[in-house]
Amino acid sequence: MKAPAVYILASKYNGTLYIGVTSDLVKRIWQHKNNIVDGFTHKHRVHLLVYFEQYDSILDAIKREKQLKRWQRSWKIKLIEKNNPQWRDLYSEIV
Repeated sequence: MKAPAVYILASKYNGTLYIGVTSDLVKRIWQHKNNIVDGFTHKHRVHLLVYFEQYDSILDAIKREKQLKRWQRSWKIKLIEKNNPQWRDLYSEIV
């Protein structure tokens, strides 16, 4: 899983969303889950990995992250629910 990725975290089903990009998905999600870095995800308890996409290039992942951040919330929810209708935490599937 050490490949560029864009990911969406949620606080709960249909809760607060966070979109990020990383070159090491497993490590970055672990950091979010363990509140290693203060910030939005720590403050709002956004720890569930509900969606991710992997890329060959970090530049492509960053481009997609910027695109998703401009999307309406309803579009983000549809993207999550298309691939993960129960909003399961996908972290256990990537470690």
